[in-house]
Amino acid sequence: MRIATFNVNGVNGRLDLLLRWLAATKPDVVCLQELKAPQERFPHAALEKAGYGAIWHGQKAWNGVAILARGQTPLETRRGLPGDPDDVQSRYIEAVIDGIVVGCLYAPNGNPAPSPKFDYKLRWFDRFRSYAADLIELDLPVVLAGDFNVMPTDLDVYAPDRWRDDALFRPEVREAFAGLVNDGWIDAVRHLHPSERIYTFWKYLRNAFGRNAGLRIDHFLVSPALADEVVAAGVDREVRGWPRTSDHAPVWLRLR
Repeated sequence: MRIATFNVNGVNGRLDLLLRWLAATKPDVVCLQELKAPQERFPHAALEKAGYGAIWHGQKAWNGVAILARGQTPLETRRGLPGDPDDVQSRYIEAVIDGIVVGCLYAPNGNPAPSPKFDYKLRWFDRFRSYAADLIELDLPVVLAGDFNVMPTDLDVYAPDRWRDDALFRPEVREAFAGLVNDGWIDAVRHLHPSERIYTFWKYLRNAFGRNAGLRIDHFLVSPALADEVVAAGVDREVRGWPRTSDHAPVWLRLR
């Protein structure tokens, strides 16, 4: 099984790019983030024509997450994180596909820090870690994939000293991610590539992609039940070089 995650940065505006990538790589499962589309404007018909069933949690203008499955419709198991009934931002959706629980997430950016936005980011991570701990206790095969908006270590950012005060690299955020790993989740890409500089995001400014001035902020966390099943992981880096593309590249892993 090939599972991918892709912050598409506008699913309708970049639908042709998404369909081109799906046709070229044929992932079995795809987690999409930053749909920037209300529920009624998600392009499910075009995706069905391309061979993918979908569930999605849209939101006007910002946020939004979706899960696609090739040749089937994902069985939805959760929409939104527990712990705050007043949180209406579309940042988490979950489904079962071929016996695997797949959670798709789009964590808050949190900038500027400190600020109320940064406080919300930390609260969101607390809720996410609490729910993820419940999933671990079930001893099921689980993949949590998406844009975590965190660079876990200095190895995950092209110029660490320039990012120390950014909400994606603040100690509190890196500690939140490390807490997930300490709870038993496995950072699949880093597990397979422990010392390699791998980036998944490059800003549009100052030729960041051409200079490879990137960040690794899109991640896969896999549960202990899948630890021995992850056999490969990587980044479809070339997609970031396509015209009118997202500032993220798709990231993928392959399960045995």
